[in-house]
Amino acid sequence: MKKSTSQLEQLTGRLSRRAMLGGAATAAVALVQTASGKTLQQGIAVSELLPDAPTKQIGTLAGEVGTRSTFEKVVKKPSDISSRSPLQDFYGIITPSDLHFERHHAGVPVIDPAKHELLIHGLVDKPLVFTVGDLKRFPSVSRIAFLECSGNFRSGKETLSPQDICGLTSQSEWTGVKLSTLFREVGVKPNASWFLAEGSDAAIMTRSIPVKKGWDDAIVAYAQNGEALRPEQGYPVRLFLPGWEGNTSVKWLRRIELSDQPFMTREETSKYTEPIKEGKYRQFSFDIDARSIITFPAYPKTVEKGWIEIRGIAWSGRGKVARVEVSTDAGKSWQLAALQKPILDKAHTAFRYVWHWNGTETEILSRVTDETGYVQPTLKQLIEARGNTIGYHFNPITAWRIKPDGTVLFKPE
Repeated sequence: MKKSTSQLEQLTGRLSRRAMLGGAATAAVALVQTASGKTLQQGIAVSELLPDAPTKQIGTLAGEVGTRSTFEKVVKKPSDISSRSPLQDFYGIITPSDLHFERHHAGVPVIDPAKHELLIHGLVDKPLVFTVGDLKRFPSVSRIAFLECSGNFRSGKETLSPQDICGLTSQSEWTGVKLSTLFREVGVKPNASWFLAEGSDAAIMTRSIPVKKGWDDAIVAYAQNGEALRPEQGYPVRLFLPGWEGNTSVKWLRRIELSDQPFMTREETSKYTEPIKEGKYRQFSFDIDARSIITFPAYPKTVEKGWIEIRGIAWSGRGKVARVEVSTDAGKSWQLAALQKPILDKAHTAFRYVWHWNGTETEILSRVTDETGYVQPTLKQLIEARGNTIGYHFNPITAWRIKPDGTVLFKPE
């Protein structure tokens, strides 16, 4: 199709009279009609079509620390005591270290690793003090596992995202020395059944932990995702207890004391102990129950009629995810979702389900079953079991309402 010179100039913004065919490198060729009616081929340079093309200017040179693109606006949502990971913005199962959720009891301390020490004493043959350097000289271990706050649940309004609802969970590759290695070094006495883990923060965070967990899979971690722990995650060393509620994985670890009974600290009496039905209380409820959440589509995203890949994550503190089911008709029927490998022990597992949406209003849900046979409950089932006091370890099935215009909203129970 022929275009006049003025039309072509409008199309390209400005037309270089020098960028003729056979001259500068061209991005396109246009037919230009002269005033005398003669038709010529006019070459349009890349710089004319795309004056800001990245190929026309030198980019940022290599630096000491990498950064995200300025076009990516991925952030945590902070409060006075915590900040939540943007689950809906992640790809895969590893949480970038700087986007790992935070939960503090008295802020983040500044600790010089050259001066930090870990004391292990109590019911042991030989009490010992370990420097950070000492810990790094022991055989190391790495594992991918999630961490989750036991109070990881929000509800109440439609305009909540996955980050708002349960963003107090994240997943990393944790590296350190097995606590069992240190137990052998100090010689834990046979009658030791509990140990106290104490942090170096201003709250002096302390929790009583069964010794059998220490012998099993506990890690004294000094690295996360291939680098030293971030200060918010316990730098220079922290306790990491795979599958257990986050507060037991004491950060800025400075002391472990072995005993034959729990220590009944403030954090396990006035805190992290919850009232349930008939005047009873739950205490030492360490394991994180199986949970799943759809991260797309979810608020604040919108969708269009047609094929949609429903995506989400599932996890369990008692082992591996066995299966995830998805409902696209408000729970009337359920279909198996595909699990993305690797399916790891006590780890976030990605799931997918391809669905054709016909444009009518509906609700989508997911529920997980772990390898122990535990099935993620509804909020109604949780309340029936524990009473009408929403406390810790609430892991209900989460529903998203999709409206005819493609708007996606959280459905509070």
